[in-house]
Amino acid sequence: MLSHVGAVRSGNEDMVAYVLPRRDDPAQRRGALLLVADGMGGHAAGEVASRIAADTIRAHYYEADGSVPEALERCFALANEAIYRQSLSDPDCAGMGTTCTAIAVQHGQAYLAHVGDSRAYIMRDGELHQISLDHTLVAELVRQGSLTEQEAAASPDRNVIVKALGTRPAVEPYCWTEGMALRAGDRLILCSDGLSDLVDAVAIKQIVGGGDPPEACQALIDAALQAGGYDNISVGVFVIAEDAAEQPRQERPTRKVEAAPLADDAT
Repeated sequence: MLSHVGAVRSGNEDMVAYVLPRRDDPAQRRGALLLVADGMGGHAAGEVASRIAADTIRAHYYEADGSVPEALERCFALANEAIYRQSLSDPDCAGMGTTCTAIAVQHGQAYLAHVGDSRAYIMRDGELHQISLDHTLVAELVRQGSLTEQEAAASPDRNVIVKALGTRPAVEPYCWTEGMALRAGDRLILCSDGLSDLVDAVAIKQIVGGGDPPEACQALIDAALQAGGYDNISVGVFVIAEDAAEQPRQERPTRKVEAAPLADDAT
């Protein structure tokens, strides 16, 4: 994972974090945790909100009981409460909030929890799919059929977020109740809108598919900077190894999984 201040802003309000427990670590029972948060607010408040979100979720996920979805939902609730309390107690932090997109990987299954417009993708068999849902005004209007994808891309309201951590006393994240089976070679990508607003899905697919994670992260940031870099840019690329993928099972039943549209059709 890498984060860059961009070419215009003086401070970085993004936060990235990941935990890959060793095999002998008790935290291994919960597996890996990956997240990106993009803060918003006056002064340094956005940076405060994203840091609280990352620290809270990272700390409490490995202490939480229950299933992975229950743990993620609880962590998001705790992060929301912590940010909201800070915004009420510190005038410099009034109104602050943050997006947050987190993926947990346990026993060959990926679980997503998400609020805001930072994104999660999976790249499988050379194809890129967006698995998060943008919580923006225009994305909601597209899902309702009131706007086309093309109209949404050109809208001056395309960055208006309708859901974030810490802006209200409670929040309902988009959280998978079941895991998605992972295969060896799958690539999980997380990013803030500083990347997705400037680098389209075709370019992301080409970059992520053509290099190792560190090189891919740097290349994605370079592409966003070349496109203007008017926002903070944060990215993460993770490759699923053979021993982290779900093992094949015979006569495994199929089931439907709610997911966002293919990234190639997203704006």
